[in-house]
Amino acid sequence: MAQRPAARMGAMTPLLLAAAAALLGAGPAPAARAAGAPLEPCRLRGVEHEALCGKVTRPLDPTAPAGPTIDVHFAVLPALARNKKPDPVFFFAGGPGQSAITLAGPLERQLTRLLNRRDVVLIDQRGTGRSAPLYCDADAPTKPLHELADPQVQAAMLVQCRDQLTKLPHGDLRQYTTTIAIADADAVRRALGADRINLMGGSYGTRAVLEVMRQFPHTVRRAVIDGVAPPDMVLPASGSPDAQASFDALLTACEGEASCKARYPQLRTQWHALLASLPRTVTVPHPVTGRDETLTLTRDMVTGLVRAPLYLPALASALPHAVTEAAQGRFVALTGLASAMSGGRDREMRMAMGMHFSVVCAEDMPRVAAGGDPPGADFGASFADLYRRTCEAWPRGMVPEAFYRMPVAPAPVLVLSGGIDPVTPPRHGERATKALGAKARHVVVPNAGHGVMSLGCMRDVVFRFIDAATDDEAQQVDAGCAQAIPRPPAFVPVGVARGAEGAR
Repeated sequence: MAQRPAARMGAMTPLLLAAAAALLGAGPAPAARAAGAPLEPCRLRGVEHEALCGKVTRPLDPTAPAGPTIDVHFAVLPALARNKKPDPVFFFAGGPGQSAITLAGPLERQLTRLLNRRDVVLIDQRGTGRSAPLYCDADAPTKPLHELADPQVQAAMLVQCRDQLTKLPHGDLRQYTTTIAIADADAVRRALGADRINLMGGSYGTRAVLEVMRQFPHTVRRAVIDGVAPPDMVLPASGSPDAQASFDALLTACEGEASCKARYPQLRTQWHALLASLPRTVTVPHPVTGRDETLTLTRDMVTGLVRAPLYLPALASALPHAVTEAAQGRFVALTGLASAMSGGRDREMRMAMGMHFSVVCAEDMPRVAAGGDPPGADFGASFADLYRRTCEAWPRGMVPEAFYRMPVAPAPVLVLSGGIDPVTPPRHGERATKALGAKARHVVVPNAGHGVMSLGCMRDVVFRFIDAATDDEAQQVDAGCAQAIPRPPAFVPVGVARGAEGAR
């Protein structure tokens, strides 16, 4: 998920649901079901070179191998060198609910050096892409904003989605857990004849990688997990305090940056004044139609609008301006920033929300009752409430207790975190690194948001880690450049910047 789409954890709508999202047991089916999967030449969107596509047939319910089956689709970006390495790279997408194959274009560009000598394998996890897809009817991009923002409308939409999906031939929503999906992934590995593989995952994909290491440790050569969502994370409970910490860091950074403090000296005060003014009726242009629409903004909607740009520091740099404008009754900048993270009209990049809730409802929600992080002071409990309401009647798969215990790393693991990530900040990466043990190394990029392995020098760090000839060399790869990646300075509108230059 370029890294932004690959690692994104679950934006749903441009407004309220843009804040919601990011996640299991049975053994693999008999090897004969996966063996000999034919590969055919195929063209993938955004990919310069011809790829190879295939599928493995899997039981929908692993405990009933003679029952209904599904096809799990995968694609191979072939290594360019004739004398390629025998250990391919398996990439696991985020969400949960994102198709890995749709990310082939940006991943080919991001992993160019790895592709010189190693195949890259992309699997559409069951429930996504072409693998027994669980997509809800997409909202029309021109749907009125007040409907997109209404929690009652969204709740009704998800109920309708659940009812529609359960009528599908593959609609047993209990069969879309991470544990079952990773057994599918190992079937792909066996079909490709790869004894050992390198693992890469972003966001929810890090949970998938951790589950590979738990179920199939003997197959792992190296692993990179970026923006760690460990199995014990309990996303619906952690979403609010993690977003709060990221936004508080933005306010503090502005106060410490001379130009930002000079231009927005009352930013923190204006933010609290904005929250105190809600709910309020506003008129804003629709991000797709451009037509002015009137709706009532609530506190939950505004914190959702703010949370979305925090994923990407380049967008977050415009939040001081957007918050200042909103505090003065002008909301165009704030709604525009949030819509930039909503996925737009690209249907191929949309989340499979049926798969998303099947995973989160089975894995995370049962653990919310056991406690967890208190909500952020500003961001409240709406994030968790959305999942609580939806999961009450969502079919839940069985999750083995061992799933929540992270394994001791069987091979070197590079753990990556963005210091200002609003959804998978370093505290989760630290916990995972401790559990993984001596072979795991945690690298924090202080000024990065959600997803760091595509940033500048970090691409080279990841390449050298995977390409290193020995485990010792891999664990000693220099990642010092992470500290030098800067935080983008506060955005200044073009007209204002020109005016300042003219006054000099």
